[in-house]
Amino acid sequence: MQHGKYRFIVGFLALPLGLYALFVVWPFIQSIYYSFTDWTGLSPEFRMVGLDNYRRMLDDEIFWKSLQHSLMFAVVLPLVTISLALFFAFMINVGGRRRKGGPAISGVRGSSFYKIVYFFPQVLSIAIVALLFAFAYNPDSGAINSFLRGIGLDGLQPLWLGDPDLALWCVMAVLVWSTVGFFVVLFSAGMASIPADLYEAALLDGAGRAATFFRITLPLLWDTVQSGWVYMGILALGAESFAVVQIMTTGPGGPDYSTTVMVLYVYQKAFRDGQAAYATTIGVALLIVTLAFAAVVMRLGRRERLEY
Repeated sequence: MQHGKYRFIVGFLALPLGLYALFVVWPFIQSIYYSFTDWTGLSPEFRMVGLDNYRRMLDDEIFWKSLQHSLMFAVVLPLVTISLALFFAFMINVGGRRRKGGPAISGVRGSSFYKIVYFFPQVLSIAIVALLFAFAYNPDSGAINSFLRGIGLDGLQPLWLGDPDLALWCVMAVLVWSTVGFFVVLFSAGMASIPADLYEAALLDGAGRAATFFRITLPLLWDTVQSGWVYMGILALGAESFAVVQIMTTGPGGPDYSTTVMVLYVYQKAFRDGQAAYATTIGVALLIVTLAFAAVVMRLGRRERLEY
């Protein structure tokens, strides 16, 4: 059985690893290389400038604003989204009242319907979601301010995306709404695999819902939560944040750079300003931030694996 084992393994891994190196690793290497040049992205000619782009980046006030906003996305969005998803999934699967003649552990009534409702935003493209909420946030004719006027709160009508203090939080709220349903379904699948005997034993010992969640559900679901945290953080630092900021905000990235994130700044420098080399420099910084975020989450979330 051992004869030719390594040739067999290499034969199966060679093609996928080659494709991964070609389409993932090699573009990263190219980006790092171009960050040391003055390439405009349009001309085939460029020259090496050393660390000039990195010095410029460190002195760029807008870069530091975009970094601050991206870090807020990476911390706040996973925290809020994962917390809400865990709560909803727990109530759907475990949080219902015990029914006469039914199992000791069950979800709330209509749990299947709630799963569909929570997952519905995943059916929509993030671009469509951003457009819908951009209309809803309109201070004159948007649904939110129209509702406030309808209930007599005419004086409480913020500018929403036009207010530098509110715009970033409005964008975050859209991302939470659009992604929480995916994690509800993900965590529901994980909770469904936890033996009901553990919950029944906890109930016999007098454990309440909070104790059941923190003592049984969360520890047994921790690997899934950790993976979801990393995945959500990468979404918050990457394409999802770019899409909503690009579509919803003025500028985009405004007002006064209050919603500019790193991935949007990379796009603007590369395709609006024709500064591809400087854009790749910011992209390298974004790569470092993403890797650091994943490493910190994996390190802080490390714990002994529980079996059941």
